[in-house]
Amino acid sequence: MSAPRSVDEYIAGEPASLRPMLTELRDTIRAAAPEADERISYGMPFYYLHGRLAYFRAHAHHIGLYPVSLEEARATGLEHLVAAKATLQLPLDQPLPLAAIRRLIEQRVKTRQAEAGTSRTPKR
Repeated sequence: MSAPRSVDEYIAGEPASLRPMLTELRDTIRAAAPEADERISYGMPFYYLHGRLAYFRAHAHHIGLYPVSLEEARATGLEHLVAAKATLQLPLDQPLPLAAIRRLIEQRVKTRQAEAGTSRTPKR
């Protein structure tokens, strides 16, 4: 199987049972970060806004959301989902915590925008 060239292709290439969750996650990220560029990087959906904003990937028992610091997870009530450094694991057998994910992404957007005021112009 070839690497996906778009997020649509990525989602379409996942099992049908996962597609609704992946679409919900994508929609939540896009709503929280409408200015972010949506891309594929390392074979997974990637959102770029003045740097790495978010990635996600489907796994056998969870969806990984990256990068997320423990501090960011605590601030949005997602600390119980932190599995490793910079990783949230969203279990497939539970509803996605979309409101908390949206707050997390919105906070990351604010941080990226603040950093952009003193850093270089975002890559296109």
